[in-house]
Amino acid sequence: MRKTSLASIQNWAGNVQFNAGQLFFPESIDDVIEVVNNARKEKKKIRVVGSGHSFTNLIQTDEWFVSLDRLSGVIFFDEDQGLVEVYGGTKLYEIGKYLGEKGWAQENLGDINTQSIAGAISTGTHGTGMKFGNISTQVEELVMITAEGEELMISRQVNSHLYDVSLVSLGLLGIVVKVKLKVIHAPTYVYKSRKILYSDLKHQISSYIHENRHFECFLFPYSNHVQIKTMNITDKKPRTRKWRRIESMIMENYIFGFLSVLCRKWPNLTKSVSRISARAISNSEQYAPSYDLFATPRKVKFVEMEYAIPLEDMVACIDEIRAKIEEQQYNVHFPIECRVVKRDNSWLSPSFGRDSAYIAFHMFKGMPYETYFNDMETIMKKYDGRPHWGKIHQAKFSELTTKYSHLRNFLKWRARLDPDQLFVNPYVKQMLKIEQDNIEMKEVTIEKL
Repeated sequence: MRKTSLASIQNWAGNVQFNAGQLFFPESIDDVIEVVNNARKEKKKIRVVGSGHSFTNLIQTDEWFVSLDRLSGVIFFDEDQGLVEVYGGTKLYEIGKYLGEKGWAQENLGDINTQSIAGAISTGTHGTGMKFGNISTQVEELVMITAEGEELMISRQVNSHLYDVSLVSLGLLGIVVKVKLKVIHAPTYVYKSRKILYSDLKHQISSYIHENRHFECFLFPYSNHVQIKTMNITDKKPRTRKWRRIESMIMENYIFGFLSVLCRKWPNLTKSVSRISARAISNSEQYAPSYDLFATPRKVKFVEMEYAIPLEDMVACIDEIRAKIEEQQYNVHFPIECRVVKRDNSWLSPSFGRDSAYIAFHMFKGMPYETYFNDMETIMKKYDGRPHWGKIHQAKFSELTTKYSHLRNFLKWRARLDPDQLFVNPYVKQMLKIEQDNIEMKEVTIEKL
């Protein structure tokens, strides 16, 4: 197992930077257990990183920092059961490549596939489509290393009382080292991108959401044009259109990146750039497997805030967002991403108990975002929004306990599994008032491996 002292760490966006006392790269589950046991003996705190795609201080620590990059790979694949088991550090694109070569796939993914599977499920990462929950709903079983250095298996059959507790856990219950996922035969999808007017989106939004397997839309500040993206299963064969992908890469990354740099230098250009971006949308169509379509390369770095609101409030909320942007004239040129997700039962999932619309706000790296994000967050809260844990937000503990009805019970389980707060850092301690959560629980048997 490799380890280094005093490591300088930053996330993908560069907005989170810190110096960790020691950095560990475990290569086996035994290595993880060794790190946990040593940390407990030396009274050190541990935080774990997947791929650094969170925009908050979830992973920040000045003590022990663990990367799962070397605890990666497929453990087994059962075609009869439609299950694949992988190590916690396995990246989503690695899972996609492995399954794709065998004609299988995850049922849904987000638009970035560089996250580790452990990080993706622990923060509630999601894709889009009303038939699908977030990525954690694909989990059949997981194994984590607890603060006692023990392997804890959790599934619907084993330690089932912890199943809904553990799927979105922010790394507070233990280190996720193995994940077993349900997967599907990989269909061919027809992907369509269209440019429509916002008024047409409002009129047809219900059919867009419910008549497509996957649907998302992008709102462009200061423009009446909207980009609609849909994906549906087709019986047609995949068509390779490399020129289309190259064109998309150039437009969405290099040209948009160049325009973003201009906006950072001359903020008064943002309105024009947003309108140009909207007009530049072309109608396109592709036929390909899901692993070629769900994710898109992200070369232009940004910071992000995202909230989940009840699906039925989506149009009213978007109307208010558009009106506020026109009123305040923010210097923003990034489109607003809107996706839909099926309700689930994970206690800390933003879509717990309700079909949800996720609305994400972005700002180019290095441009001021605070006023824009704060005003948008006020609107999200008005519609009973729940923050995505890996995205920037200012939600207070009193708000979170109202929005996440099982949060206090989650914190009781956290205290039961990690009474000495081995996996707690200052950010989550303050956000979740963890010093107040050590409440006695009724005795529940936990089955160990």
